[in-house]
Amino acid sequence: MSTGKQIQKSRGPKPVQAAKAKKTKVLLVDDHPTMREGLIRVIERESDLTVCSQAACIRQALEMIEFSTPDIAVVDISLGGENGIELIKDIKVRYPQLPVLVHSMHDESVYAERSLRAGAKGYISKQESPQKLLQAIREVLQGEIFLSAAMTRQILHAVGADRADRKTSPFRELSDREFEVFELTGQGLGTKEIAGTLHLSEKTVQAHRDHIRQKLNLPNGRGLTRFAIRWVESQS
Repeated sequence: MSTGKQIQKSRGPKPVQAAKAKKTKVLLVDDHPTMREGLIRVIERESDLTVCSQAACIRQALEMIEFSTPDIAVVDISLGGENGIELIKDIKVRYPQLPVLVHSMHDESVYAERSLRAGAKGYISKQESPQKLLQAIREVLQGEIFLSAAMTRQILHAVGADRADRKTSPFRELSDREFEVFELTGQGLGTKEIAGTLHLSEKTVQAHRDHIRQKLNLPNGRGLTRFAIRWVESQS
């Protein structure tokens, strides 16, 4: 017999709160711990980005890619005694789907195009603001190529100009290895020291020096050394 009282339907369990959106994972590769810490603070403030790992050299970077599977790598050019261009090449071969953004203090007009040829998807100067860096990261993640407006104009003008009218960097004709030898020469290293640093024979280093001298139209080895030292000093 009905009592006239309405039976209250039992309430089911409260809906589970929607899971937080997955953050995009960033690998930082820079040999300066202070720079890495600063970048971590900038990136971790963002709701859609997180730093999954960090590295100071090529070996660590490749290990961290395997271990933490980042969505993007932010890489410096100078990694102690190593060259970030070589890391970019390694990543392109081993992890072709991983985009690389170069974040460097080096001259964009010299290194940006070289970085893109190695496989990077963008280049941004360390002199740019944190917000510009975040913009660069997001654009590269979206499949875009990121360069400064000035560098974009320079490349477009070079492509559009007649070969005879092109005003390009004198270093464009140097291979990446030749450019490494040139930089180390400018840092005051001799042939034997460069050979040890790059794990090459002295004969190979001397051949590179000869090719550099010819491509830069320098009269002799002494002239190459003077020119390289002045160039390195201008970059500091």
